[in-house]
Amino acid sequence: MPGDQALYLLVGQRLALGCRTARRVVSVQRWERVSQNRTVGNRYLRPMNEPSRPRSVLVAGATGLVGQEILDLLRDDRNVGRIVVISRRSMEGGGENSPKVESHLVDFDNLERHAELFAVDQIFCALGTTIKKAGSEAAFRHVDYDFPVAIAQLGRDRGATHFLLVSAIGASARSRFFYNRVKGELEDVIRTLGYRTVTIVRPSLLVGKRDEFRLGEQIAMRFADVVPKKYRPVEARDVAAALVESARDDSPGFHIIESSEIRHVVAGEQERQPRTGQP
Repeated sequence: MPGDQALYLLVGQRLALGCRTARRVVSVQRWERVSQNRTVGNRYLRPMNEPSRPRSVLVAGATGLVGQEILDLLRDDRNVGRIVVISRRSMEGGGENSPKVESHLVDFDNLERHAELFAVDQIFCALGTTIKKAGSEAAFRHVDYDFPVAIAQLGRDRGATHFLLVSAIGASARSRFFYNRVKGELEDVIRTLGYRTVTIVRPSLLVGKRDEFRLGEQIAMRFADVVPKKYRPVEARDVAAALVESARDDSPGFHIIESSEIRHVVAGEQERQPRTGQP
């Protein structure tokens, strides 16, 4: 009968619609929102049942004050499965004595010869020297600008998505001070390389356990309580912890952590916002 045929057709349509709806519900339930691009509001999805893959990281400058602290924190991070350390001299203190740490002595003037080492998820760059130690402005720039740029480029070409840099307070390409100008120029270049995420920390005077005596640090510590908060000395451990926490968060965008914000980031008291959108 025509009426029966219409009834059968209606029932069939309802059943088909119900199946499609059920599939959509199951599909939605299998995904969770895991990250938000705070700049443009996009969200990234990951299957709920898919285990998080341990991150692989590279650390440049692990023999320095902040670099040593970064290595120690990463070594104890259960979400980090592989740590590639590149340095120009052997490390002290046993930081490399971990099954997930690979230590490599490399020629920084020929980093392309070690390109395979840069196939990691994230790169921490804590390279740095002083003009006094380098011997000249040109030699300082070679260490604090040329080397980090080469590292960033190799990492980008090998698929790294997050570059984390130790810069300095007052970094600006327009600074009249050579040191701050080099740091600012480096920041500007890193920003243009196409990383999904860039995190830059700008500490003031660093304090921590050094092998050498620095009179300036001792004087700064003595008057730390009377100088503006922005310029107060900061512990190298806190600088390292701020970067490691940012790597764990891994939010897309361009992030700058000023010296006065470091302790808040480490303590989780402050929500950082990207300054100017995508790097």
